[in-house]
Amino acid sequence: KMSGELPGAILFVCTENAIRSPMAAALYKQIFENKSYVQSAGIRRGETNPFMPIVIKEKGLDLDHHQPQTLSDLQDSLFDIIITLSPEAHHQAMEMTRTMAVDVEYWPTMDPTLIDGNRDQRLDAYRACRDTLAQKIRQRFETNN
Repeated sequence: KMSGELPGAILFVCTENAIRSPMAAALYKQIFENKSYVQSAGIRRGETNPFMPIVIKEKGLDLDHHQPQTLSDLQDSLFDIIITLSPEAHHQAMEMTRTMAVDVEYWPTMDPTLIDGNRDQRLDAYRACRDTLAQKIRQRFETNN
């Protein structure tokens, strides 16, 4: 891809598609006003998460009905760029794309479920994850746009 262009199709992958990758996909669509085809998936299908829709709604996004999906659930495998958010996701994406012309980038992203504490402390961990993803998306793609 030439710089100056957003990817035509972008896939965000994390471990369970319950928190990190759906938030990244929603934030990307919001920041770039749906200029790219965006999907998210997990290595395995996680459970829906109660905190993720709350913190994404604070940014005006609705993921209340997000259903985690795996890479094999994707209708489309033709992506210009795959961004992986966990070590497992990166390993799997590298395996999957060995024979494909696709860029795979690893963005290490904290799993907010690892934070213990009361509801507010846990929500803060999800917010930190959300804000880190938004910042990384802007840093990576805004300069090219």
